[in-house]
Amino acid sequence: MIRIVLADDEALLRGALAALLPMKGEIEVVAEAADGAAATAATLLHAPDVLVIDLEMPGTDGLEAVRRVLAERPEQAVLMLTRHARPGVLRQALQAGVRGFISKSARPEQIAMVVETLHRGRRWIDPEISALAVAGDSPLTDRELDVLQGTLDGLSVIEIAQRLHLAEGTVRNYLSGAMQKTQSPNRRAAARYARERNWL
Repeated sequence: MIRIVLADDEALLRGALAALLPMKGEIEVVAEAADGAAATAATLLHAPDVLVIDLEMPGTDGLEAVRRVLAERPEQAVLMLTRHARPGVLRQALQAGVRGFISKSARPEQIAMVVETLHRGRRWIDPEISALAVAGDSPLTDRELDVLQGTLDGLSVIEIAQRLHLAEGTVRNYLSGAMQKTQSPNRRAAARYARERNWL
């Protein structure tokens, strides 16, 4: 039996996967989580064979949760779910130690197959996500994209700094760089520019 922790802030999707994955393979859901902090705690508590975690969650996002987990459990197998293949995110996830990456729209039997693949010590990256990430490459750095995402989320510079654990001046420098590269008059215009090109 493959023991998994399932983390996703979308309750309906999480519930559906929790019900369907055990029907598609030798899988047992030992814990569920609705945000990154809870996912981290559940994974460290239950030590599952595979952590199945959504990339985009409120508060501590999936990528930060994975970094925290792997700092404590470097052997932990992680399958990351996402709706959007933002350029740079796939690279960040792989650098962090994620072994699997799959679209949230994938069928439960496919997700179960990938869980089993990761449990055997192998990697599995959704080819469509990989292709999109390469095709949509942007001139912006990952941190510039992070601060623009904060802008899209309606955060102030101070709030973005708090979210990313950066100094306020550092955030302003990243915003300035993003504005220059996108030739935008302000940070909101830069964020819209990036979103229109599927960089965010």
